[in-house]
Amino acid sequence: MKLLIVYYSTFGNTYKMANLVAEGVKEAGGEPIIRKCPELLPEQIIASRPDMQAGRDMQKDIPVVTLDDFKNVDGYAFGTPTRFGNVSAQLKNVVDQLGPLWMQRIFEGKPAGVFVSTGTLHGGHETTIFTFMTVLLHLGCVIVGVPYSVPGLYLTKGGGSPYGPGHIAEAENKRDIDENEANICREFGKRLTEIAKKLKK
Repeated sequence: MKLLIVYYSTFGNTYKMANLVAEGVKEAGGEPIIRKCPELLPEQIIASRPDMQAGRDMQKDIPVVTLDDFKNVDGYAFGTPTRFGNVSAQLKNVVDQLGPLWMQRIFEGKPAGVFVSTGTLHGGHETTIFTFMTVLLHLGCVIVGVPYSVPGLYLTKGGGSPYGPGHIAEAENKRDIDENEANICREFGKRLTEIAKKLKK
């Protein structure tokens, strides 16, 4: 099973979540393929922010996603920071280029889900996932969340919901991913892989 993990991360938090999801994919016997979205922020803005520079440097070895990456895989995980309760422009930009693959029915019948990072507890981590679910339905994917059999959903004091993994980075984007948030990410990766196996039979 090959699972494509496509994400955008300004400060590195969503990137770290992508790696945790990948760990879960591996635990379930799958092969994670991690790709980042192209940056759309002007270089002068990134250069003016040491925290943005650090986030970019953290991900410098991750390849930028291409349309070919979406082919010949068995499922998808999409990661994004929240932007006013919605997905980042960088991820939306990638989605807006998927039309040719959608017409070829590349996505139909494959599992997919969403993970998010946000600055505050009510900063849109649930609405962002809900918003992106419409994209997954249009593509023909089978939506995968996180069931309450995952103990971290009961224990989390940060991010994570039945709709998908979440991380609360706080206002300065410096809060580390806690143990429960990390476990939810891993369980999400495992679940995607296990469902992909069932759907491919």
